[in-house]
Amino acid sequence: MSERVTATEAARRFSDLLNRVRYERETFVIVRGREEVGQLAPVAASPKPLTLRGLIELLHQAERPDERFADDLAEIQASQQPIGDSPWGS
Repeated sequence: MSERVTATEAARRFSDLLNRVRYERETFVIVRGREEVGQLAPVAASPKPLTLRGLIELLHQAERPDERFADDLAEIQASQQPIGDSPWGS
């Protein structure tokens, strides 16, 4: 159940409300007049950053492309229009 707080009360107690959201995982509905206008709630936990070791493990777990994969790439490349000379040189 979310606790309702007025916009004025939320402004006055913002730091306290943020702490309760962060540490107690509470949710607050912000009310202006008689209308609910917003919500202060915890975000979903973000995943851990991917490390090089984690990337290597994911690549080892991934399915290998089939034998036609290289042919598909060659066909895609052949169907592309040439881009011409670079205006910046080489």
